[in-house]
Amino acid sequence: MGLLAFGINHKTASVALRERAAFTPDALADALRRAREQTGLSELAILSTCNRTEFYSAAEPGAADAMLGWLARERGIPVDELRPVWYSHADQEAVRHAMRVASGLDSMILGEPQILGQMKTAYSDAAAAGTLGPELERLFQNTFAAAKQVRTRTSIGASPVSIGFAAVTLARQVFESLSDTPVLLVGAGEMNALVARHLREQGVDELMVVNRTLARAETLAREAGAEAMPWSLLADALARADMVVSCTASAEPVISLAQVRAALRQRRHRPLLLIDIAVPRDIDPAVAELDDVFLYTVDDLQSVVDAGWRQREAAAAQAEALISARVQLFAGQRRIQQDAGATIRALRERAQRQADDERGRALDAIRQGGDPEVVLARLQHNLLNKWLHTPTVALRQLAAAGEGEQFARLATLLGVSLPDDAGGQPAAAGDDPAPAS
Repeated sequence: MGLLAFGINHKTASVALRERAAFTPDALADALRRAREQTGLSELAILSTCNRTEFYSAAEPGAADAMLGWLARERGIPVDELRPVWYSHADQEAVRHAMRVASGLDSMILGEPQILGQMKTAYSDAAAAGTLGPELERLFQNTFAAAKQVRTRTSIGASPVSIGFAAVTLARQVFESLSDTPVLLVGAGEMNALVARHLREQGVDELMVVNRTLARAETLAREAGAEAMPWSLLADALARADMVVSCTASAEPVISLAQVRAALRQRRHRPLLLIDIAVPRDIDPAVAELDDVFLYTVDDLQSVVDAGWRQREAAAAQAEALISARVQLFAGQRRIQQDAGATIRALRERAQRQADDERGRALDAIRQGGDPEVVLARLQHNLLNKWLHTPTVALRQLAAAGEGEQFARLATLLGVSLPDDAGGQPAAAGDDPAPAS
């Protein structure tokens, strides 16, 4: 049975199509069960985010077409619309894909960490739905180990690669502790929503949101655990905050020189960090001339972002090498497991044939009037000789060659304890039982 990874993502499909193919968290368990029943896949996991809907399965290659058909029916999307954006990876390439996804190498923002948590959720959901089997268990555990190795051995997530992340990185350089830093967000759009998330991740406790439309400020405040304030209280919020991030759609500055001067007087000239990530600018450039004010614009942050991308790209090359090594390790382990299974089956089949042969001979002897005790004794003797012949020969050869370590290992595998005075050296091997005729 092979491994498969198939689906659509932000590189192959539009956001409109990704939205139609996505699964909500509360619908995922039922979707997994339906997919298993309708496609015949015994092992299945679904990773569904805003940027991708992917399926991981232990199945034959033809299963990808079955899954494509199921997704089309399940989500009401014509197959002809899905097929051009549908990708499928098998075996080692499926393993590589899973590891790259979990490590953030396949993300829209290179190295972003959220995807690892989302993949762990996909694993947990499959386990809870009963669609996670031994093949996917090994795949996911090895994938998580690979992602951890990438995070700990490279700087893939260390450098800022978005304006929002760069703003928070700058704040960490200015303030000793962000947890003690009151922060004001002016504007409640997508950029400040991202900044709010980064700030919360860095431990900011006091977060305020001011927006011209109070309802939008309240929406962001609920999502970020912040305090929503009406536009009329902007001056008060400026006096309270040690850090201000402004990003509105205004064509004119919304924070004037006079407002900042008034805020500094109330603050008794306690330093104020102002980060203007709006285009056109939200903060009057003349503010930069004031004492106790540090003003940064989007252009200042862009150089940080550009440097961050270069650092992440260098780290990504290291991550790709680590993942290649992990893929080879996984493939080797899988081959060993498969070979071990085949070897064990062959061993048991040989032993069963030998037992069946001796049982047949014993039954024939009893039918011909042989003494049952004698027949059973011969049966026992012949089986012991046949089963012990190969390991006995191996032990004798190791003893003759002086291979003490290998002799001791084989004895342990056979469940035999060496004498206490053996000193790690092979004892003289006894007579080799000859195979029974």
